[in-house]
Amino acid sequence: MVPTTVAPTPTSTPAAPPALLLPILAIPATTAIAGLAGLLLAWFLSDGIMVFGVSLGWPVIITAACGFAGLGAIAATIVVANRRRAPRAAARRITRAIAVILIPLTLVATGLRIDAIFGEYQTIGSLVGYTPYPSLDSVTVHRAAMTVAQWRAAAARHAAPDHPAHGRILSVTIPNTKSHFNARKAMVYLPPAALAKRPPRLPVMELLAGQPGSPGRLVAAAGLARMMDAYADAHDGLAPVVVVPDQNGADTHNSLCADTSQGNAETYLTRDVVAWTKRTLPVAATPRMWAIGGFSQGGTCTTQLAPRHPDLYSAMLPVDGELKPTNGSVADMTTNYFRGRRADYDAQVPVNALAALDPDEARGLALFAGAGERDKDSIRNMRTIAAAARKAGVSDITEIVVPGRGHDWHAVQAVWRPGVDWFGARTGLGEMTKSIKEYPQVEVQQ
Repeated sequence: MVPTTVAPTPTSTPAAPPALLLPILAIPATTAIAGLAGLLLAWFLSDGIMVFGVSLGWPVIITAACGFAGLGAIAATIVVANRRRAPRAAARRITRAIAVILIPLTLVATGLRIDAIFGEYQTIGSLVGYTPYPSLDSVTVHRAAMTVAQWRAAAARHAAPDHPAHGRILSVTIPNTKSHFNARKAMVYLPPAALAKRPPRLPVMELLAGQPGSPGRLVAAAGLARMMDAYADAHDGLAPVVVVPDQNGADTHNSLCADTSQGNAETYLTRDVVAWTKRTLPVAATPRMWAIGGFSQGGTCTTQLAPRHPDLYSAMLPVDGELKPTNGSVADMTTNYFRGRRADYDAQVPVNALAALDPDEARGLALFAGAGERDKDSIRNMRTIAAAARKAGVSDITEIVVPGRGHDWHAVQAVWRPGVDWFGARTGLGEMTKSIKEYPQVEVQQ
C-alpha cells in the first residue's frame, strides 16, 4: 500500500512591519520634536531671560526653530540609514554622506536667514571685524572756504567748486587726548563737497553702533555710503559729514556711554571726537549744525548725550533705543561703573537728562526717533522719551514706526533715510520735497 502524503495545512503568520514604516514615522516625528525644542529654546533665550538684552523677535525665533527642525530631520535620516534591515550598504553610505553634508548647509542657511532679518553682517569681512576702508591720510582734506549757502548759490550758477561724483568712507584713529578712552578706529564719511579744494562748512552727524557692534559694522549695515551719496547726488555734492566713533572699545564691553570706572566714554565722544572733527574736517562749529544718532545701545547713548550736551548737539536720531543705560541691574551698574554713587547713574537716564534742561536749551533740541514695528519694547521706549522731551520743551519731535521690522538694521535704514533729509533741511543743505509720511516703509506716529 502506497502511503499517501498529506499536504500540510498552510498556517498564517503575522506579516512583518513594512520596511518603510519606521522612516515614515521616525523622520517627521523627530523633525517636529526638534523644531519644537528649538522654538522653546530660542524663545526662552530671547524673551524669557533676554540673554541678548532685547527680544530677538518672532521671525528670528521661528527661523531658529526651522534650523533645529532641519537638524532633527538629518539626524533621524542618519539613524534610519543605519538600520540593519536597510536594503543595501551602499545606499546607507550614500544617505549618511548626504546627511553629513546637509548639517553645515543647514547651519549656514539658518545663520544667513537670521542675519538677513537683522541686516547686521553685509560682507564676509564684517564677520571677522575686517573693514576695507582706506585711512583718512590717503586723501587731502582742505579747510572750509565758504558757507553752505554760498556753495548752493554757486551751484545754482553751475559754478560750484570741482568735486568728485561720490563721497568716501575712510578710517581714522581719533586721539583720546582728554578722555584716554581705549577706542577702536572710527569711520568717517566725507561727501563730495568735503573733498573739493574749497569745501563748505558742512553739518555733522555723529552716529553710534549698537553693542555688540563696531563703527565698521554700522557703516556697512546702515548702507551709509549709498544713503549719503544719494543725498549728495540730489544736492549738488552737499551732504552731512558723518563721524562714526567707537563708544565701547570692544564688542564685549558696554561703556554705558558715560564717564565711569570702566573708561571715560562720554568725554571721548563729546570732547575728543567733537574737537578732532572741528579741527580736522571742513565742518561747522555751531550746535545747530550737529546731530547725534545711533541704533540700539547707540540709540540709548544718543538720548543720554544730546540733552547732557546741548552746547554740542541740536538734533537726536535714535533708533530702537532703551530707556536707560543697561548692563545688568541698576544696583550692579551703580557699584561696577559709578563707584556706588546712584545719583551719577540717574543723571545718565535720558528722561532725567531731558528734565534737567532749561527752557532755552530744550527749545534748541530736536528729536527724530524710530523703532521697528515688531520691537514693542523699543516703541514704548521711544514714546516715553518723546513724551519727556515734550514736557521739557522740545518742540520739533518726530516718532516713526517701521512696519514689518523689528530690532534690526532694516529699521535703521528706513528711519535714517528721511532723517537725513530732515537734518539737511534743518542745516540748510536743501529743502525737503515731501512730507515724512510720503517716504516708503515708515509710519509717522506724531
